[in-house]
Amino acid sequence: MPQLDMPLAKLQQYEGRTPRPHDFDEYWEKALEEMRATDPAVELVPAPISVPYAELYDLYFTGVKGARVHAKYLKPKGLQKPGPALLQFHGYSGSSGDWFDKLPYAALGYTVVSMDCRGQGGKSEDVGGVFGNTLRGHIIRGLDDSPEQLLFRHIFLDTAQLASIVMSFPDVDPGRVGAYGGSQGGALTVACAALEPRIKKAASLYPFLSDYKRVWEMDLAKDAYEELRIYFRLFDPQHKREDEVFTRLGYIDIQNLAPRIKAEMLFGIGLMDSVCPPSTQFAAINKITAPKTLEIYPDFGHEGLPGMQDKIMQFFMDL
Repeated sequence: MPQLDMPLAKLQQYEGRTPRPHDFDEYWEKALEEMRATDPAVELVPAPISVPYAELYDLYFTGVKGARVHAKYLKPKGLQKPGPALLQFHGYSGSSGDWFDKLPYAALGYTVVSMDCRGQGGKSEDVGGVFGNTLRGHIIRGLDDSPEQLLFRHIFLDTAQLASIVMSFPDVDPGRVGAYGGSQGGALTVACAALEPRIKKAASLYPFLSDYKRVWEMDLAKDAYEELRIYFRLFDPQHKREDEVFTRLGYIDIQNLAPRIKAEMLFGIGLMDSVCPPSTQFAAINKITAPKTLEIYPDFGHEGLPGMQDKIMQFFMDL
């Protein structure tokens, strides 16, 4: 079989290369304290389209650093008691997308909430305010400032804050909430489950934002990870700060958040994935001690995985 990365047996033992900062746990506890102290000022605006079986809204809330974050919110009609909810997270540079792809879950009785990441393709704000470059790339945004200014810190917190908001809705049972997404959305699914321990189930396809140093060593700092190469070329051309850079990136590396997860997990992995190499995904997966199922596609890369959406639907059916 063609091979891009390590053999599967080694992937299943791989523990990652990116350093874990010594104050990692303290860093995230302080971040969560900041999030909890933020007044979300939730606003619901009726959507301009309608369907017979659900109410559709644009949801806005204030996240850390004062950014207004947007999500699409679909609430099933006719609920007699609190029901299940699903959080959806999109790929890098994208958006929450059309209402259409969320409607099947709403028709099945799930509340569905799909978040726009700050400063990407949707309506959420990136309020900025960091030292250093803002030319390209959210991974490196804030890298030359304090670790508390890393943009993905804020985006990870947005996922947890949104989950908490959804769990507070009277029509949602907080013990029956799931999350799902692919690529960046897969990474945000992992982060959300790690930072909001009440998430019950989570499905992640080929998660991004994991094991940055391994990506670099595989010479795959291109495509979604291209900004790593850009950063070194522009700001550290002789790599004198390489250890410092990768250690700081460790704060926003999902493999370091993964041990916090209590949710049951489902992963979809293509072993020919050159965008998010399999080893980087396994670096996070192998640190999860909660129940997990891996659906492995040997000949597939960073693309649609046949039958995977059906597997995800079945995975969530008992919420």
